[in-house]
Amino acid sequence: MIIVMAPNSTEAELENVKNKIKAEGLDYHLSKGAVRTIVGVIGDKKAIGQLEMHHLSGVEKTVRITEKYKLVSREFKPNNTVINVGGVQIGGKKPIVMAGPCAVESMEQLMEAASAVAEAGAQFLRGGAFKPRTSPYDFQGLAAEGLKMLREAADANGLKVVTEVVDQRSIETVAKFADVLQIGARNMQNFQLLKEVGRAGRPVMLKRGLCATIKEWLNAAEYIMSEGCDDVIFCERGIRTYETYTRNTLDLSAVAAIKELSHLPIVVDPSHGTGRRSMVRPMAMAAIAAGADGLIIEVHPHPEVALSDGDQSLTPADFKEVMEDIHRMSRLLRGEE
Repeated sequence: MIIVMAPNSTEAELENVKNKIKAEGLDYHLSKGAVRTIVGVIGDKKAIGQLEMHHLSGVEKTVRITEKYKLVSREFKPNNTVINVGGVQIGGKKPIVMAGPCAVESMEQLMEAASAVAEAGAQFLRGGAFKPRTSPYDFQGLAAEGLKMLREAADANGLKVVTEVVDQRSIETVAKFADVLQIGARNMQNFQLLKEVGRAGRPVMLKRGLCATIKEWLNAAEYIMSEGCDDVIFCERGIRTYETYTRNTLDLSAVAAIKELSHLPIVVDPSHGTGRRSMVRPMAMAAIAAGADGLIIEVHPHPEVALSDGDQSLTPADFKEVMEDIHRMSRLLRGEE
């Protein structure tokens, strides 16, 4: 249920609404706009169904949300959420870019990558310190030592850090070094992990599961937001279909769908979405044209010797060209060219 407070409602009336919700054993989430305050009621569906709030002073109307996701819904918050990560806005007027190697391999490799992506205009350094791999014999990452390298390389180049959390035990450790916590595709419906990461005090980037529907993806984000995290970023990284030419099938219609259904920002991963270096640029451009709030792109100083995902990683020179194209596309869409 959404409770829309009247424009002239008082703080005392709002407090009365909150107390009534709590008295019924339910919880709430506030969204304060320039004119109206919206109260989202969360908790047991049966209890919410019996809740009567429209008669209370200061309440303009109540709206029952039919979907299971509430806080994520645009019905709950009509205006777009803009997430501020240390001065970098995700969901603002200009798209942001997260870039770097798939896996942290060495300090030398990471410094070279961080310097290159920063010079080209990226705002975030991406890289996996913990690497969940399909085969147990593949490179699994440098763990805590890799996190320290990420932070050092990012700080040296004026970048923020986004990196993956793979299990509940590592959340606290990763949160010490990362500005944004990433939930990978394989963990999209690891609900205990989603709840724990929602309490970590960091923005969370939620990648779409390999075979997840958009509704399942939205409900996964609801798990995170229901634990008090308002700063959730969707990441479309391709889904599994019958197609074998590409690593995954990049679903750019998901960008438009998320924009329609949710107020949260969405970024696109054309690297994992295609698995092919040659396709990263056109899919990155298409993602921006579709309305994505940003991109996450794999960049490696020497892709031919990368320990993970070399075939889809751009060289620094290629990445610089892609960034120039992205900036031109963004300016065009804003009517500046």
